[in-house]
Amino acid sequence: MKNTNPYLSAIVAMGENRVIGNHNQLPWHLPSDLKHFKNLTAGHIVLMGRKTFAAIGKPLPNRTNIVLSRDPDFSAGDCEVFSSIPQALDYAGRFNKEIFMIGGAELYEQTLPLTHRLYLTLVHHAPTGDAYFPPLNMQEWQVLNREDCKADEKNAYPYSFLTLEKKGIS
Repeated sequence: MKNTNPYLSAIVAMGENRVIGNHNQLPWHLPSDLKHFKNLTAGHIVLMGRKTFAAIGKPLPNRTNIVLSRDPDFSAGDCEVFSSIPQALDYAGRFNKEIFMIGGAELYEQTLPLTHRLYLTLVHHAPTGDAYFPPLNMQEWQVLNREDCKADEKNAYPYSFLTLEKKGIS
């Protein structure tokens, strides 16, 4: 049975200046964040834009992968491809699983108003970049959880894992 109101989450790593990417690459290497991403999204649905898919280079394993592209001839291997967010959400809603928006900037901009939960890795660094997460109105969000982590031999910058939920969502 189709779920007409799917639970939408966004997951993103963002610098203190809201940078999320530079030339279709993450502007840092944080293995702990990659592990966090994998643990949260495994077994669920990931929705991404065409450029994000190109940067990853292949479908993410153990997830239902959906790619958005305006190009009607675009193909993404074993991924489902849709040309609009409503089409993609209609398809994803049939699975009754949490849907993770995983980027890029344009997808976040378009879906943030629909998003129920935000899994945010705040990287305590302000890198150079060309892709930004949209501004967050913190009056609309409540912090459910925060874990602060220090830089170490594997993770070059300190960072915080935050789980935010839009106020008024049950």
